[in-house]
Amino acid sequence: MIHGKKVVVVMPAYNAEKTLKTTYDEIDFNIVDDVVLVDDKSSDRTSELAKEIGIKHVIRHEQNLGYGGNQKSCYRKALELEADITIMVHPDYQYTPKLIPVMAHMIGSGLYDCVMASRILGKGALRGGMPMYKYIANRFLTLSQNFLINQKLSEYHTGYRAFSKKILQTIDFEANSNDFVFDNQMICQIFHADFEIAEVTCPTKYFEDASSINFARSTTYGLGVLKTSFQYRMSKWGLGSNKIFKQKGN
Repeated sequence: MIHGKKVVVVMPAYNAEKTLKTTYDEIDFNIVDDVVLVDDKSSDRTSELAKEIGIKHVIRHEQNLGYGGNQKSCYRKALELEADITIMVHPDYQYTPKLIPVMAHMIGSGLYDCVMASRILGKGALRGGMPMYKYIANRFLTLSQNFLINQKLSEYHTGYRAFSKKILQTIDFEANSNDFVFDNQMICQIFHADFEIAEVTCPTKYFEDASSINFARSTTYGLGVLKTSFQYRMSKWGLGSNKIFKQKGN
């Protein structure tokens, strides 16, 4: 716990058997109270290994629901466990769990309701092996999104994020896509609900066993990101409504 607040780490997993234990071993259990792993119907032993290494809350989907669908299960379980601070960590070891204490403290202290670990602050992305085409696409999309959403984030595309309970109880993440664009829809929901987002510098690693999407999926994702940003701007101007921007209970 931090300042009496319960910290839960959630791991959206798919074929993460080779990297799961390495990731799990870096979690600081002086701060983290619970870990949740959601296995999106992996073809390897991800679920079995998760139980063997001591993860108490392991959920296995009977059918593959996609990256967004996996996160929905993660956040539902975190709310069920009454997490005050929920931190998403990918079990592919692309991001180090060593940043968990910093991110949790920023929320636990009441300074922010959301913290994202940015690969772009500093020079960690290229140094860690991010392909040049992905780096250029990341910079272009982030520039476009900052303009459309009127924010100043260094990156919208990191998968390492921390949320307060208030955020998960306010935004309707269930209304989002089950695909990769879920991440960006969630960011837009957070800003739309007038929460602030903080960023911390994060090293990253690109290697054979780290998860990644191919060029075609990346293109679909990029188009979805721009569409979501335009929907956000239209909603803020009062020129259209979208179900993802309706808060829970409204």
